[in-house]
Amino acid sequence: MPKEKPPITPAVRLLRAEKVPFTDHLYAYEEKGGTAVSARELGVDEHCVIKTLVMEDENRTPLIILMHGDMQVSTRELARAIGVRQVTPCAPETAQRHTGYMVGGTSPFGTRKSMPVYMEASITGLEKIYINGGKRGYLVEIVPSDLIRVLQPVTVTVGIRQERNNT
Repeated sequence: MPKEKPPITPAVRLLRAEKVPFTDHLYAYEEKGGTAVSARELGVDEHCVIKTLVMEDENRTPLIILMHGDMQVSTRELARAIGVRQVTPCAPETAQRHTGYMVGGTSPFGTRKSMPVYMEASITGLEKIYINGGKRGYLVEIVPSDLIRVLQPVTVTVGIRQERNNT
């Protein structure tokens, strides 16, 4: 099989413009596979795979929350942390409209609309992270300090351990 070339997405363009060193990682995308599949395919710890979730508050104002792949977001704690009554995940079509990316390929970099970005605080302690590069089956490896420099996220502590059925 010929080696697939990494895509040039709005995320990649932004990373290049900001002079962020990154490594491309392509893998076989599986519908509804999530970070468990990407971690398995790349042979990395799922805790270092960062998912980009698009949510909205009670006024339907969109926001991005970055979370470890093996954790979930406590929407109650997130709402409390950012001073709103309620936070809920966006419908896939709404998330795509805000970001310009398909769900499963959402990157926090190069989004169509500018949105506030929140990040689980413990991500800053990782040596390197794997985050979506703007296409399903495509992650980029970067250091957290570059993510912080480019996105200037607000750090929050809203992650809860995810229960997994290993069947």
